[in-house]
Amino acid sequence: MAYLEVLCAVIAVLLAFCYYSTSAFSFWKNRGIPGPKPVFFFGNSMDILFSRFSAAEYVHKLFPDFKDDPMFGLYMRRSAVLVLRDPELLRDVMVRDFSTFSERGFIAYERTEPLSMHIVNLDVERWRPLRTHFHPLFSVAKIKSMFGLILECADQLEKYVDQVVARDEPIDFSEISAKFTTDVIASCVFGIDANSISDESSEFRRFGKLFFNMKEFENAVRLRLRLYARKLYELLGYIMPEKRFTAFFTKLVVDAMKYRKEHNIYRPDIIQTLMELKEHPEKMSDTKVTDNLLVAQAFGFFNAGFETSSTTMTNILYELALNSDIQDKLRQEINEHFAMHNGEFKYENMKEMKYFDKVYKETLRKYPPIGLVPRRSVCPYTFRNTKLTIPKRLMLWIPILAIHRDPDNYPNPDVFDPERFNKEAIEARHPMTYLPFGAGPRNCIAGRFGECQTKVGLVTILRKYKVQVCEKTMIPYEFEPTGFLLGPKGGIYLRLAKLEA
Repeated sequence: MAYLEVLCAVIAVLLAFCYYSTSAFSFWKNRGIPGPKPVFFFGNSMDILFSRFSAAEYVHKLFPDFKDDPMFGLYMRRSAVLVLRDPELLRDVMVRDFSTFSERGFIAYERTEPLSMHIVNLDVERWRPLRTHFHPLFSVAKIKSMFGLILECADQLEKYVDQVVARDEPIDFSEISAKFTTDVIASCVFGIDANSISDESSEFRRFGKLFFNMKEFENAVRLRLRLYARKLYELLGYIMPEKRFTAFFTKLVVDAMKYRKEHNIYRPDIIQTLMELKEHPEKMSDTKVTDNLLVAQAFGFFNAGFETSSTTMTNILYELALNSDIQDKLRQEINEHFAMHNGEFKYENMKEMKYFDKVYKETLRKYPPIGLVPRRSVCPYTFRNTKLTIPKRLMLWIPILAIHRDPDNYPNPDVFDPERFNKEAIEARHPMTYLPFGAGPRNCIAGRFGECQTKVGLVTILRKYKVQVCEKTMIPYEFEPTGFLLGPKGGIYLRLAKLEA
């Protein structure tokens, strides 16, 4: 009898588990929204959870199956997710009805991961005053004032590249680009010399590299807990809070603020803004200003600034190596503008290079560093021209990679063609089909700065060298499936050939 009772109990638990795991899977069907069939327990998350594809790639592969639908539904385990295809619906969510979708859907884990409290993850009440204070730091005038600092880093890049080329071996441009942008961010954001280019043991570079290494065990575990077991991740704060990055960046930022205050140093950068917020917390309205909150902002700008720009810089070099005619045309434009300005490189001549702008935009079209952007509804919402009403706190995905690679938006989307961004082509497209920096009030605050450092790094290389593929070049290109950002799998290896003077 006891065995029978145990067996019945086990069966009851299994049935309850099965019901719990699948009971949410009628959500989209009941609302008439198409989508791929979910599987037991995982929903549609299996390929993402086991790193077969990144979330952005997974959605991209699904896009053709719902070609005639303005949206489709997924299940990340039990959680319903709505993927938008229609450009007008995208504009509604990101711009017109922003107040309804002002939350990104990320969570700031104050106890478990203090550095997660940066501006990207924060709720709208804390995001808004921070955005107001940080936005002027990335104006054209401020970037022009930082241009000299970026050029100093470019000088170090040029010397380093000369040394690497002399070895006559394939060059890992993912690493070189990351070293350069790390130094730029360290100088312009933190006001320090990180020495990432010249010092192989630079702590700044080591921590930046470690943070984005999603194959590292602790990073991989934490990422999956954040995505699929948020309550459990919150509990980790009591027993296993994140310490590696938190300790390093907290000391860095707190020491920098203390040193500047003691020596009466003023620099128009992010550290200065953090100091002002600390001295005048009333500027943050009802938000409590803590060291953790301030440090998290500096950390957020560091990570967003160096990795996205270095990846874009690497991808541009990759496409130029594959398309020598485009490379030659770009180099000709660069040389012409240097000749016009007596060999000087100023912020103004960078803005005058129209073909360079096309190459930059086409790279972000084909390889958006952030391939998918989430939004969460803060109240029930009915989409225009549909019968669909979604409840409060439903997750939406803006599938940037899939939109950029949709042949209806960009014919032959796998072809690298800068002329997609001539004036006529841009005017013929819906503006919501190009979203490398997002759109609306929560778009990327530092897009101009990222463009500036990327182009300076490229000019430094292209004026002296021709970029070529080599035996280690990845053809065709593959995305790394494990990370949140879209980057090349295993890095990009190329060769440089010195140009004749």
